Amino acid sequence: MGHNIGNADRALRALIGILALLGAFVLGWFSGWMVWAAVVVGVIMLVTAAMGFCPLYRLVGINTCRI
Repeated sequence: MGHNIGNADRALRALIGILALLGAFVLGWFSGWMVWAAVVVGVIMLVTAAMGFCPLYRLVGINTCRI
């Protein structure tokens, strides 16, 4: 399993993941089921940023990694 997410994409995913989790738990941007949706999105974004691999990108043939 190689990398398919470039540095800019990883940074953006990490930022979105952090904002989603902060919005769900700290800032109170969401309520009800949207809290859990934000948590799922946040965790997925942080995990894919940390791994450098996105399964959805693999399915549709996208590769933003220059290596």
